[in-house]
Amino acid sequence: MAVVRGDSMRPTLVPGDRLLVRYEVGPRPGDVVVARFADGTVVVKRAVERRRTGWWLLGDAAPVGVDSRHRGPVPEERILGVVIARLWPRPFCRLTASVQRSEVDDA
Repeated sequence: MAVVRGDSMRPTLVPGDRLLVRYEVGPRPGDVVVARFADGTVVVKRAVERRRTGWWLLGDAAPVGVDSRHRGPVPEERILGVVIARLWPRPFCRLTASVQRSEVDDA
């Protein structure tokens, strides 16, 4: 589980949202992920594309927060997991391209 802090993922996610995360799973482009920047900061961002040196992560609210435009690609080993659902306060299960609906229902 992860909790959203900050506004960088608006309107998809807002501060206080509780997220169900599948850890140790590689993302696909378009997935919302939990990752750790080199300075240790844990973030929730969208995986945009796989580059030679790692994943390019962006917030959904471009002018807000820090992402790969500021820190560069995030190495694969620093992607902690893929968000598969928002649990609270507004349940929603279609946050990821990697997980099929049946997998969420079985979790």
